Amino acid sequence: MTTALDLADQVPVRRVCQVLDVPRSSFYRARNPQSPKASRPRPPSVRALSAMERTTVRETLNNERFADKSPYQVYATLLDDDQDYLCSISTMYRILRHSDEVRERRNQLQHPTYAKPELLATGPNQLWSWDITKLRGPATWSSYQLYVILDVFSRYVVGWRIAQRESDRLAEELIAESCFKQGINPDQLTLHADRGPSMRSKTVAQLLLDLGVTKTHSRPHTANDNPYSEAQFKTLKYRPDYPDRFGSIDQARTWAQTFFHWYNTDHRHTGLGLMTPAAIHFGRAEKLTQHRHQTLQRVYQRHPERFVKGPPQPLKPPNAVWINKPEPPS
Repeated sequence: MTTALDLADQVPVRRVCQVLDVPRSSFYRARNPQSPKASRPRPPSVRALSAMERTTVRETLNNERFADKSPYQVYATLLDDDQDYLCSISTMYRILRHSDEVRERRNQLQHPTYAKPELLATGPNQLWSWDITKLRGPATWSSYQLYVILDVFSRYVVGWRIAQRESDRLAEELIAESCFKQGINPDQLTLHADRGPSMRSKTVAQLLLDLGVTKTHSRPHTANDNPYSEAQFKTLKYRPDYPDRFGSIDQARTWAQTFFHWYNTDHRHTGLGLMTPAAIHFGRAEKLTQHRHQTLQRVYQRHPERFVKGPPQPLKPPNAVWINKPEPPS
């Protein structure tokens, strides 16, 4: 293929470039290519900060006094308080960008990783759960504190108390009293709670250590880690006779006494095979299941046609109860 360089030996350069619509300057550059000139380093500006000055600016922005302030705030504070001028605000930002520090420069609190509690109960008095809820008092912003200790396996309320305010000493007394009534031996019981101040107090921790009771806590802001106490409080506050406010602490205690007697001895719990917490807690479940089975068999013998799936079977309470049952391996 003929190029402008080939034609230039036979035709004037002007004519060749005119016909091919090529600038003569491009023709001559192609004929006599020159090696690229070595780039010379750009001299530093006389206005640029020295390396020491840039270090001083960065250290000033990151010191304890200014770590939580923007360069705008630092610039103005230095001018007002120290009568000092390090550099412009834009230069402060350039120095921070060079160090990848245009962000939060304070040391951030790193929350620890909390393990998910995985707790198992296969019988009464192996695993208790306790919590505190508020009962509204007679006036706005007034309330009483209801402490409840619940056996997770049987849902039996082993101890409760109502007080004017939350107190680790009161929690200590209630736990000790409940353990004494239930005859808890060392290394028999695990007591689970959330992370409230009374639950994590040194007073309660020392008591549990003396009693030989293992303590566990829910993860922060994770209500599912203490589900049985939460469900019990919901049952309490959804009772038809639960008042919007209690007129006095004595009224609250009288109402609670009636409620907990009903809850332990009359309430047929769906999670317990429609048995009462007392029946499970005091070992009457097997006898009650046999009685229900005999009753259902007599009904089936009278009207077998009504049971298309065969003889009816009584509901049975669970043999094991978990807080956060482990996931099966995949």
